[in-house]
Amino acid sequence: MDLRRRVTLFAVTIAATPLVIGGCTADRKAESAREAKPPTVTLSPADKARDIPVSAEIGTTVAHGKVTGVRLKDDKGAEVRGEPREDGSTWVPSEPLANGRTYTAEVTATGDRGKTTTSTTTFTTMRRPSTPPITSTLYFAGNQTYGTAMPVTVAFEPGVPKEARAEVQKRLFVKTDPPQPGTWSWLEDGTQVYYRAPDFWKPGTQISVRAGLQGLPIGKDLIGDADRKATSKIGRQVSLDIDNATKQMSVFQDGKLLRRIPVSLGKPSTPSSSGKMVIMEKHERTTFDTRGEPDGGYVVDVDDAQRLTWGGEFIHSAPWSEGDQGYTNVSHGCANVSATAADWLMGITQVGDLVTVKGTEVQLQAGNGWTAWNVSWDEFTKGSALPVPAGLRPAPTTTAPHPGAVAGGNAPAPVPSASGG
Repeated sequence: MDLRRRVTLFAVTIAATPLVIGGCTADRKAESAREAKPPTVTLSPADKARDIPVSAEIGTTVAHGKVTGVRLKDDKGAEVRGEPREDGSTWVPSEPLANGRTYTAEVTATGDRGKTTTSTTTFTTMRRPSTPPITSTLYFAGNQTYGTAMPVTVAFEPGVPKEARAEVQKRLFVKTDPPQPGTWSWLEDGTQVYYRAPDFWKPGTQISVRAGLQGLPIGKDLIGDADRKATSKIGRQVSLDIDNATKQMSVFQDGKLLRRIPVSLGKPSTPSSSGKMVIMEKHERTTFDTRGEPDGGYVVDVDDAQRLTWGGEFIHSAPWSEGDQGYTNVSHGCANVSATAADWLMGITQVGDLVTVKGTEVQLQAGNGWTAWNVSWDEFTKGSALPVPAGLRPAPTTTAPHPGAVAGGNAPAPVPSASGG
C-alpha cells in the first residue's frame, strides 16, 4: 500500500467519527427531554363549577406522572378526608359534601424524574334539592357476626331505572379483609342489588360497606337519600339442608353433620319454596298475622322464628305439628320443627347462614328474600351494571346467553310480611 492510499483511508475514518458521536448525543438529549417532561393534571369538577351534587368525587386525569397527593378543603378551611379509588380515576370524600358550600381541591402529581405539578379547582355544591329522594335500605348492620353466605343487600323504593344503575353501583363500596373480591348484581326490576364473591366468605373475614348515595342524581327524577356505613365480621360456617322427600333438616357446621331434625313443610295449597335462601332475621318470639292474605286469616304467636323470605317463610317452633314432623306437610309454607329443636337451632345459626330446600312444589322467586345464592356465579355476574373485573368473570361458554342475571320480574318488593305457619 502506498502512502497516498493510507492517507485517504485515515481521512475517511476521521471524517466519519464525529457523525457517529453526534448522533448518540442527539438521541440522549431527546430521550432526556422526554423523560423530564413535567406531569399535567386535568381535574373535575371544573374550576368555578356550580350546582355540583354533594356526592361529587375529585376526578384526576394525569399525563407523564401519577397523583401523589390530594387535599380538599371547604370554604371555612376545614379539610375533608377521603381516599382514591383502586383504579386511581377519582378521589372519593369519606363523607358527603355539604349543600351550598364552596370547596377547593389541590392535587399534586409527580413525574418519573421527580418533577411535581400542583393543580387546583374550586367548585360550589348545589343547594338542598326539592327532588324527592329514593328510599334505600342497607341490609348489613354494623358490629354483627354474620354467616358465610351473607350477601350485602341494598333495597330501593322505587326501583332504580336501568340507565341509572351504573352510577348507583359506582357509589356502593365493599372492602374485605382478607381480600375476597366480588361484584354487585341487580334484580331485573331494580328493587334490590346484591354483593357477593364467587365463593362463600371465609370465617373471620371482616367486611366494610358504604352505600354513599346521599345527593346522588338517580335517573331524571330521583336523588339518593343517605350515606350509610357498616363494618361486621363473618362467623363460623353453618348451613341447613331441608329435603322434602325425607322431611328431614340436616344441620352442618364446617362441613360436618351436627344433627338431623324432622320437619313439616308447606301443605300442597301453601307449599314451601325450593331454592338457596339465607337466614334474614331471628326472633325469640314474634306474631304471624295473616288476616287479609290468601289462605291466611289467622293470628298466632310463635317462638324461635328465623325468616327465610320476604313472603313469610320461616323456620320456627311448632309444637302443634310435632306429630306430623318427619311425615306430613301441614304448614302454610314454613319449616315447622319441634320446640326443642327450634331452641337448639337458635343457638347454632346466624343471620347469613345458607338454607337449602329441595323437592317442593314451587321454586324460590328471585328477590323473595336475599336470593344472591339461588343462581350460578355465571348468572350472578350478568346482573352487574358495570364491567366485571377480568379475574372475576366466568369462563366463556358455548351455551346461549342467559336473558338476565337475577330475574326479578314480578318478585315481591322487599317489604317484610308477618305471615308464616
